[in-house]
Amino acid sequence: MIIDTHHHYWNYDPVEYDWIDDDMTRIRRSFLPADLKETLKGTGVEGVVTVQARQSLEETDWLLELAAENEFMRGIVGWLPLAAEDIGAILDQYSQNKNLKSLRHVVQGEKDPNFILGKEFNRGISLLKNYDLAYDILIFEHQLVNTITFVDQHPDQQFVLDHIAKPRIKANELEPWAKYLWELAERENVSCKISGMVTEADFNNWTEEQLKPYFDVVIKAFGPERLLFGSDWPVCLVATEYSDWLNLVKKQLAQFSEEEQKMIFHKNAEKVYQL
Repeated sequence: MIIDTHHHYWNYDPVEYDWIDDDMTRIRRSFLPADLKETLKGTGVEGVVTVQARQSLEETDWLLELAAENEFMRGIVGWLPLAAEDIGAILDQYSQNKNLKSLRHVVQGEKDPNFILGKEFNRGISLLKNYDLAYDILIFEHQLVNTITFVDQHPDQQFVLDHIAKPRIKANELEPWAKYLWELAERENVSCKISGMVTEADFNNWTEEQLKPYFDVVIKAFGPERLLFGSDWPVCLVATEYSDWLNLVKKQLAQFSEEEQKMIFHKNAEKVYQL
């Protein structure tokens, strides 16, 4: 069994999704549960965790509605205003919906380099463990140093690193990403999604050989106990087909025993997101 822990849906709107630029014309359309269900045929993927693509309560409400309507959606990673003064009351309300498994903020898009260390934001993060909610970390590699400091403030919080912290694959640069990823991986309350790699490379010219050093670092740093599979569909489609990405990950994980592969492909997801 396989659980895909990272994908998105959207009703395409050029203003709301202005990050979909001219190099990504293939995904300038709507992507909904029916589209993903069709994509998953024959892949062995039986369950999914859907991740927010907009930072609004409207988005979180919409994803929770979709999860209630689609059995293959095992849970969602939503967005809530973690820095808000009344975040406690908001968490009281939203945590009643058992399809909400984790929260995420698009830290990679924040202009303030110290956003992740902000007092109000961290006050919100400190409450999540009381509601059995994980937190998905979305950053670029240059934000890893502050992220390590951030994680150390919350030793009892379950974190999931998205897209292996977006290293500079297109430039074929391993450092300082590898150094700081290893350091972050020393924190046992952090798991990592194998996802989003092809879109950090050149969409049209990436190779398996180019990605291998990044796979090697992540696999060794986190080990089979703290890795999860994610597709980043439909974003991945600008660089690869869903099944091709899944097969590439399977190939990289062939070094592990059958039980270890089960951990990465579904057991870790069930544990981290309490599916």
